[in-house]
Amino acid sequence: MIPSFHPDVKADHLRVDLSGWADVYVVGDVHGCADALDRLLSVLDITDDDLVLFVGDLIRKGPDSAGVVRRVRAADNMRSVRGNNEEKVLRGEKTVPGLDDDDLTWLRSLPVAISWDGGLIVHGGVDPRRPLREHTVDDLQNTRSLAPDGGYDAPFWYERYDRSPQVFFGHTVLDAPVETESAIGLDTGCVYGGSLTAYDLRRDRFRDVPARRPGRSRSESKIVTRCTIAE
Repeated sequence: MIPSFHPDVKADHLRVDLSGWADVYVVGDVHGCADALDRLLSVLDITDDDLVLFVGDLIRKGPDSAGVVRRVRAADNMRSVRGNNEEKVLRGEKTVPGLDDDDLTWLRSLPVAISWDGGLIVHGGVDPRRPLREHTVDDLQNTRSLAPDGGYDAPFWYERYDRSPQVFFGHTVLDAPVETESAIGLDTGCVYGGSLTAYDLRRDRFRDVPARRPGRSRSESKIVTRCTIAE
């Protein structure tokens, strides 16, 4: 069943049929780490018969955003949602060296949500206190904490979300992937020296490659570890 979306999101939704693909992978935030992306795709042994889906934030912070965009743009078997960092660039709030007008046009064309039977990809998350149809584009791109102050204070949305569809997400930097019956978290901080992670839908397992560079500095308070998850 196709999820019921807010009118603003409905126009930016891509429905995919997974039945025609051999293997299907969902990949976490790349953030311009083109080398890590190439290594991950090699480890996964991607062929033209496989589908690769991204949770957004292909760009910014890493060394080669343009390389990542052109790698994904050129592939008929790769799709991505539009993350908050793509949105910041499209709104003119941030700039990324190396992106040309064609790259920006492509980023603007990306959906905010990708869905299939039983699964949904958004960049940020879903607030379990409200139905999906009430979530705006901004909500799907930026939802993280349910605490009054937001940010990286627990509880996080995926700790309270316990319904269908299963949501695949990035945005929240994790020291290890999140896996529940209702949510799969994939931003394992490659750009901060962590790893780039993919979820193999056919085999229900994670695959990853470590960053080969120290990465950008990030406060430990902005990396979710198992001990910061609410009981």
